[in-house]
Amino acid sequence: MKTRAVILAGGEGSRLSVLTAKRTKPAVPFAGKYRIIDFALSNCVNSGIFDVFVLAQYRPQSLIEHIGAGAPWDLNRDFTGGIRILSPYKARHNSDWYEGTADAVQQNFTFIKRDNPDLVLILSGDHIYNMDYDAMIAFHLDHEADLTMGAIRVPLEEASRFGILGMDASYRVTSFVEKPAKPPSNFANMGVYLFNLGLLDRVLWEDHQRKGSTHDFGKDILPRLVKSKANVYAFPYSGYWMDVGTLDSYWQAHMDLLSPNPPLKLYDRRWVIHTRTEERPPVRFPEWASVYASMVADGCFIQENARVESSVLSPGVLVRPGAVVRESILLTDCIIESGAVVERAILDKRVFVGANARVGGGIGSRPVKLAVVGKNSHLPPWLVVEPGAVISNDVVESDFESQTIHSDQTIITKRRPYET
Repeated sequence: MKTRAVILAGGEGSRLSVLTAKRTKPAVPFAGKYRIIDFALSNCVNSGIFDVFVLAQYRPQSLIEHIGAGAPWDLNRDFTGGIRILSPYKARHNSDWYEGTADAVQQNFTFIKRDNPDLVLILSGDHIYNMDYDAMIAFHLDHEADLTMGAIRVPLEEASRFGILGMDASYRVTSFVEKPAKPPSNFANMGVYLFNLGLLDRVLWEDHQRKGSTHDFGKDILPRLVKSKANVYAFPYSGYWMDVGTLDSYWQAHMDLLSPNPPLKLYDRRWVIHTRTEERPPVRFPEWASVYASMVADGCFIQENARVESSVLSPGVLVRPGAVVRESILLTDCIIESGAVVERAILDKRVFVGANARVGGGIGSRPVKLAVVGKNSHLPPWLVVEPGAVISNDVVESDFESQTIHSDQTIITKRRPYET
């Protein structure tokens, strides 16, 4: 039984604000050393699936450089599968930018169905979870399903954000509604679909020809299939799963990792999350540096009398003497100068925070309001960035007209931004 995985990795991810201004959402760094797409890729290879297609679209360069030939995931193969990255292309007929998730698969279906795989596993490239797809395949075959959907219980008050399933005692799906205002249940669609090849071929072509369709799996394909006579089943999943499509959920997923008993076990050697790593020196903590309940990647240097609490630091972060970082996410090569305080903030790569500046705040308060700073931005000494404020990419000292950036205010550069 041959299974081919297709990872949808073309999302713009606008709700992640400056984090996706220059990269697609699946390429956003996560948990210090990873990218979001590493979880879908690692789930595939840990489940014995080594034939993987990645469908890219929005600003794919970071994603392409990260995946490369697939060596970190043992996907640098050819005859036995391997990884292929497909982007939209212009042809004489029926090709353009992807209009929806189903259209992305349809436009590449000539490649996807090559060599006639028995099953096609369609995944989102922007979810954080560990899942054994082999168990889902066994469930699919045991139930003689045409389509099996991954399903997970979510808090009822959050259910309106998801596609919601109804099912009978045998897990056969009896109803499906996308993001209902009044959810009939809390069983949510995970964006994990296992199709028989023939059914997928038929429903994609029918949807392609249907006028008025948005060509989306959740909005168009799934509701019609559930209403038809197809055998659609839900595979119940009870582990940790997070759609990190917003700044709040992205931050919360990191805080979950820092809990005393984290719901997602990154340290489980039986289920390794693979990634492309940089060669960096070991972490350095000199005398009197303080680090508490945090994840600190290679190459970081926490200097004398600096404090890092409940935070995640990516490779190469430098925290100068007397600086404080609390409940924050700092991406690669950020520099926090002496006396600066960073609290409940997300800083993209190569952000410089000047001496005695203050970014974010509100420790212990609810709801959480995050301060966000984009890639390559340079914050001057003594600047105050209030919770909820946004500093865009490539901002320099001359772009600031005030010493205080207020909540819900956004600062953008007046210069031509870098494209790196």
